[in-house]
Amino acid sequence: MKTSYIIKRLIPYLTKYKKLIIIDLLCAMTAAVSNVVSPMTVRYISNRIDSLTIVLLAAVIITYALILAISSAVNFYMGYMGNVFGAKVESDMRLDLFKHLQKLSYSFYAENSIGQIMARLTSDLNDCASFVHIVPEQLIISSGTLIVSFIMLMHINIPLTLTVFAFLPLVFVSTKYFNKRMRTTMKEQRVQVGNINSQVEDTLSGIRLVKSFTNENAEIEKFEKRNNLYLKIKSKTFFHIAGFQVTTGSLGGVIYIAVVALGAVFMMRGSIKAGDYAAYLLCISTLWTCIRTLVGFTEQFQRGMSGIERFLELMDTQPEISDAPNSKSLTKSGGSIEFKEVSFRYKDSDKTVLNNISFTINKGENIAIAGPSGSGKTTLINLIPRFYDVSNGTIKIDGENIRNLKISSIRQAIGIVQQDVYLFSGTVFENIVYGKLDASKDEVINAAKQADAHEFIMSLENGYDTYIGEHGVKLSGGQKQRISIARVFLKNPPILILDEATSALDNESECLIQESLDALSEGRTVITIAHRLSTIQNADRIMVLTPNGIEETGNHNELMNKKGIYYNLYLSSAKQPSSHYKGEIFND
Repeated sequence: MKTSYIIKRLIPYLTKYKKLIIIDLLCAMTAAVSNVVSPMTVRYISNRIDSLTIVLLAAVIITYALILAISSAVNFYMGYMGNVFGAKVESDMRLDLFKHLQKLSYSFYAENSIGQIMARLTSDLNDCASFVHIVPEQLIISSGTLIVSFIMLMHINIPLTLTVFAFLPLVFVSTKYFNKRMRTTMKEQRVQVGNINSQVEDTLSGIRLVKSFTNENAEIEKFEKRNNLYLKIKSKTFFHIAGFQVTTGSLGGVIYIAVVALGAVFMMRGSIKAGDYAAYLLCISTLWTCIRTLVGFTEQFQRGMSGIERFLELMDTQPEISDAPNSKSLTKSGGSIEFKEVSFRYKDSDKTVLNNISFTINKGENIAIAGPSGSGKTTLINLIPRFYDVSNGTIKIDGENIRNLKISSIRQAIGIVQQDVYLFSGTVFENIVYGKLDASKDEVINAAKQADAHEFIMSLENGYDTYIGEHGVKLSGGQKQRISIARVFLKNPPILILDEATSALDNESECLIQESLDALSEGRTVITIAHRLSTIQNADRIMVLTPNGIEETGNHNELMNKKGIYYNLYLSSAKQPSSHYKGEIFND
């Protein structure tokens, strides 16, 4: 992105704090003027050394002290309120980015690592905070010091000043050369920080698995590779920074030598007074200190620009799925669902996962979907709440095309219980109430009782206020699943999707959870995806999904009598040790 475009996109965040900016820039202007007071004071005293009196000296010192006090005050304001202003802008940007992330489609998170997203939310925006207040301050101070110094130096000696300022274009050329390279490497740096974050998140989230396979060294090796790559990129950045510093430092030395030599010649010829020469040297030192500050500022400038650029890249990412312009809300859903000639393939893939699928689920019907792994069962149910959109065909809820309904209202009408239960880091109460954020404590307890979770919750150290750890690590699989079921009980949706909800549990836990699921299913439209076919024998209708589409439909007994795909799947399931198969295939 061009620098001008990035600045243009940043301006709305700055103008929100106009008053702070104006005061901050006025302080910067004052600081710029005060930078040349010291050389001018030396010049004034030196040129009047023969007529200097105690009163005049005292007046000069008092004036200088007053200006120094003002300079200290404005620098304090910039150091304090300037940073507060930067933090406010950073906070606004982070909030906007988090809001935007909530709008992005399910597919975005399937294709992007959380570590990269976290890097953009944290370290990238942290550099933006320094950028938004230091950049304007330094530009004002540096340009102000340059202008005031130029006027003062021209007043002292025009030829000498023109000689000094003839070197400045070389400084700007070197700045432009190194800036481009610094921004590129700093952006690469940020990408690699995201990769490191992803690695750490993966390893620590799966630390039980790592330790159970004694793969700690393998994880260290992977981390070391990414860490070394980050070091390599950072070293490249430092190479460009060092080159920039040396180039500008060398130019500064050349300018200073030129001033000393030419100034001495002018003084010998009587073209410049000793006091003016001393003031000139001090003024050049101040000027060059300002330029060296700009050198350091350039590094910070490029860090900020690369961070804002990555922020804008994410903000410009549009959700693949969004509400249609005239979409309406789904109110009081009856729960009927219709698939009509639905086909689906994932983005950037030529393989069709679902092909020409058509079926209807009536209100209150209990439907099960069975089929071999990879047949698209989970993909099919992900289309109903619009986690993905169909490639072809139509899905309707209560006769309405879901593309014409508000996404939030569709998802509010659907409750999902998955195999992989996700619990937030917090208390039991906080995790259950997530199903209905305005629910009372009594409603939460009632939902827990319906899910057969109340008893074990009360046995915990602090009952509903027990902290369950990150992702619920302090609970068993069955306990986590019952909390997730309680959450759906509290939500009370008309449509229920059970995505292999008991397949990860032991037999005893599965029996208990199945009772809770049966209670949850009562009076709702239910779609069940089952790995263990013994759990779907009582479904009103079972659809057998294969890569060729829905090949069989019927209840358990009808499908067993056909002795087709379902029959073979069931026999295979019955042979598995974890199954509840008792020896009879079906009852007539």
